[in-house]
Amino acid sequence: MSLENIGIVYRKELMDSLRDRRTLISTIVMPLLLIPVMTIGFGSFAISMVKKAEKETPKLMILGGEDSPAVISALRRLPDAEFVPAAGDYARQISNKVIRAAVRIPPGFEASLKSGDPASVEIYVYEGELKSELGGQKLRAFFDDLRQRTIESRLAERNLSTAILRPFTVTKKNVAPEEKVGAALTSAMLPYLVILMCLTGAMYPAMDLTAGEKERGTMETILTSRVSRTHLVLGKFLLVLTASIATALLAVSSMGFTSHMAASMFAKDLPAGATQQFKLSISPQALAAVFVLVVPVAVLFSGALLAISLFAKTYKEAQSYISPLMIVVIIPAVASLMPGVELNWRLALVPILNTSLVSKEIFTGTYHWDFIAAILASSCVYAAIALAAAVHLFQREDVLFRT
Repeated sequence: MSLENIGIVYRKELMDSLRDRRTLISTIVMPLLLIPVMTIGFGSFAISMVKKAEKETPKLMILGGEDSPAVISALRRLPDAEFVPAAGDYARQISNKVIRAAVRIPPGFEASLKSGDPASVEIYVYEGELKSELGGQKLRAFFDDLRQRTIESRLAERNLSTAILRPFTVTKKNVAPEEKVGAALTSAMLPYLVILMCLTGAMYPAMDLTAGEKERGTMETILTSRVSRTHLVLGKFLLVLTASIATALLAVSSMGFTSHMAASMFAKDLPAGATQQFKLSISPQALAAVFVLVVPVAVLFSGALLAISLFAKTYKEAQSYISPLMIVVIIPAVASLMPGVELNWRLALVPILNTSLVSKEIFTGTYHWDFIAAILASSCVYAAIALAAAVHLFQREDVLFRT
C-alpha cells in the first residue's frame, strides 16, 4: 500500500471539496450558524411566547357555588382574570380555547369550610396547552390560599399554632460534583448533536466523490490513472472522514459558545439557577475521550456513505438512497435521550446508540472503562466492515459503471 498515492488522492479531493459550495455549507456554515440560530432564536421565541401568555387575561368559568356567595365574590375579584357565565359545554369551550379553564365548586362548600367537613373542588384545564395551564394555575393559587387561611382559622379557634402542621422539615442537598450538575440538558443533547453532525458532514462529500464523479463524467478519467483503485477509495474515504470530524468539532465549538451566550441573554428571564443548565462546562479529558469514541463512528458513516453513494448514477439519485440512512442514524441517537434508557452490556453492542449513551456518561464525569473498551472495539469492527465494503465495491465494474 502506497501512502504517497493515498496522500495525492486525498490532497486532490480536498482542494476540489474546498471549491464546492455544498460541501462548505454542510461542513462549516451549518454547524457555525445553524446551532446559534436554533438555540438563541427558538429560545427567544419560546420565552416571548410564555411572557405573552402570562400577560393575557384568561377567560375563566365558575360552575356551581350558588350557595357559597362569599367564595364566589372573592373568586371574581381575582386580578387579571375574566369570568364568563356558566355553561354546560364548558369542556368543549376549553378544548376549543374559547375559555382557558373552569372550576366546579361543590354544593354547600362554604358550610363545609365552617363545619370542617371535607369538600372537593375540581379545576378543568386543557392539559399541555400553555394558556389553559396558566389559567388553571390562577384558580389553583386562589384555592390553595383559601385552604391555608381556613386551616389557620381552625387552629386559631382551638388556640393551636400553625407550627403543629410542620413537625419537621426536609432539606434537599446536592452531593454530586459540579460537572455532574451543570449543563445537564446540554450534556444529554451533545452526543446526539455530534453524531448527527458526523453524518451530515460526511454526506455531501461522499455523494460528490462517487455519484458526482459519475454525473460529471470524470470517474473514468480518475480510474485510468496509475493509482490503484484501493488507493483511490482510501484517499476519497480520508477526505469524507475529514469533513465528518471537522463538522462535529465545529458543532461542539459552536454549541459551547452559543450556550454561554444564551445563558447570559436569558439570565433575567429564567428562574434562579436555571441558567446553569445552559452552560456547557466540559473538561478537556471528557472531550478527548468522546473524540476517540466518535472517530470509529465517523469511519462507519464515511465508509457506509461511500458504499451507498457508489450505487447511484447521479447526485440526486444518491440523495434518495441516503435519505433512509438518516432515519436509521437518528432513531438510536434519539433513543439515548429517552428517560430510562441506560447503558448496559446489551446496548453496548448497538452501533450509534452505544456511543451516544457512553458519551453522555462521560460528559457528566462518569467513566465506565469496561463499557468504553467494549464500545470502542465494537465500533471499530463496524467501521472496518463499512470501509471494507466501500473498497470492495470500488473493484466492481458493474457498480462503478452502472447504467
